[in-house]
Amino acid sequence: MIKARAVIDSDGMLLEFEASGHARRGNQGFDIVCAAFTVLARTAYGSLALLPGARVGGSAPEPGSLDFRVESMPGEEREKAIGMSAYLLEGLRSLEREFPDAVGIRTETVRRK
Repeated sequence: MIKARAVIDSDGMLLEFEASGHARRGNQGFDIVCAAFTVLARTAYGSLALLPGARVGGSAPEPGSLDFRVESMPGEEREKAIGMSAYLLEGLRSLEREFPDAVGIRTETVRRK
């Protein structure tokens, strides 16, 4: 099972994301659930990191693992980051609804500093 944890601020912007595991819904390299999850997570990470002035750090220490953290986000880019965060979370929740035995996501909300 892929287990994910997302920490968002009170505005809905992603602050931290960690995921690990495998969906086991197909052969290695041909698992559509793993592929969908991976595309959503990696694209969110990469897109957030590309926002001008953003500082996003992360790692994928082994196959089936991705962790990243938004260290800082300029005020003028927050709305874009909030939209990207919502897109990621809705995509992952959709996977979780369709494949509850393969994907689990937990979301925590923290007060914006």
